[in-house]
Amino acid sequence: MSTALQTILLLVGSNLFMIIAWYGHLKFAPASWSPLLIIAVAWLIALPEYILQVPANRLGSNYFGGPFTTAQLKIIQEVINILIFTGFTVFVLKDRLRTTDIIALALIVAAVAVSSLGGRFGERH
Repeated sequence: MSTALQTILLLVGSNLFMIIAWYGHLKFAPASWSPLLIIAVAWLIALPEYILQVPANRLGSNYFGGPFTTAQLKIIQEVINILIFTGFTVFVLKDRLRTTDIIALALIVAAVAVSSLGGRFGERH
C-alpha cells in the first residue's frame, strides 16, 4: 500500500473519531447530561483521533519522506473532514444540505486539486 494511501486512510479514521467527538452528543447524549460530562466523553472519543492523526501527518509529510507538503496534508484533512461531517450530518443527524453547503464543499475539493498541482510548475517542496 502506498504511503499516500496509508496517510489518507489514517486521516479518514482520525476524522471519523473527531466528528463523533464534536457532534455525536447532538444525537446520542441525553439532555440530562451536564456540559462537563459531554466534554469528558468527547475527549475520550477524541483520543483515538490523535493516535491516528499524528502518525498520518508524520507518515505523509515530506519532512519524513512522505509525498505531501504540510499545506497539502492540511487541505486533504479538511476535505476528508468535510466529507465525513457531511455524511454524519445527512445520515445520522438527518439534516438537509443547502445549495450553499454543496458549493462550499466543491470549493474545498477544488482547493485540494489546486494544491496537488504544487511542484509541477517549477516550485520546490
